[in-house]
Amino acid sequence: PGTSNQPSTSDENWAPKENVTMIVSYKAGSGTDNTARVLAAYAEKYIGKPVIIENLEGGSGSIGWTALSQAAPDGYTLPNFNATISEGLATYTVDSFSPICNHVTETSVVLVKADSQFNTLEDLVKFAKDNPGKLKASTNGNRASNHIGAQVLATSAGFEYTDIPYGGTADQLLALRQGEVDFSVAKVADFASFTSEVKVLAVYNQERLEGYPDVPTMGELGYYDQWLGSSRCIVAPAGTPENVIKFYEDAFQKLMEDADYLKAAEAAGMETDYKNSADTAALIKQQQDFTESLADVWGD
Repeated sequence: PGTSNQPSTSDENWAPKENVTMIVSYKAGSGTDNTARVLAAYAEKYIGKPVIIENLEGGSGSIGWTALSQAAPDGYTLPNFNATISEGLATYTVDSFSPICNHVTETSVVLVKADSQFNTLEDLVKFAKDNPGKLKASTNGNRASNHIGAQVLATSAGFEYTDIPYGGTADQLLALRQGEVDFSVAKVADFASFTSEVKVLAVYNQERLEGYPDVPTMGELGYYDQWLGSSRCIVAPAGTPENVIKFYEDAFQKLMEDADYLKAAEAAGMETDYKNSADTAALIKQQQDFTESLADVWGD
């Protein structure tokens, strides 16, 4: 109260009067960062003010999300939020945030280095079973999204591997490209800038991906047969007034229908998937239920 920027719940025409900060909980070059930057590049046209990306990486995303959950609910701090956050990483919960919209839904894939000895997922699984624990996988942090993917593969295929957590997806995939590990699980936009350096062995989806028609689904190979990936959402701190949420919900919907944005998103390997605030809330709940159902995968 008392600040000129404090949004009034009675002001139906609220719009930001200064730059808006979008917190990205991972380092520059990660998939979350890449998708946020494409969105931010076209945001001013619809929001009226520049959207500035602030990277607060660390703690499998928990540092950035904690900062966001503690930010003032005034419409000036928004994060690019991964709907598959794992509980227990920090002091926030999904109730610390007010959903605005979903903007990208990305499917997980199994990756190896371009010159890897493994040309199919069956090759990789056979090696892993013949050499228990010898296969190494880089992940984006303990129990973070890509670690979930690696565990799901190993559990459904019945092999043991050694997990090596890195600070985030960018570091995880650098380790793969440098030959420090044998495989990784990541999302399509995570490696859009270096597709020639990796081979995609399988996708976590019920259908093959349009961009990778020759790559089998996990289910086709007799393993995990459900979709797995990340839904990247825009949220605000809990307590943000409804009129502010509505402003951004409408602005981002228009942005995601913009032909120039869609062209840029496609070039970046992004699967644009707008969902309004209510549908995004349901999506986050569904993803949390899924994350909490993974006790068998972790052996808890």
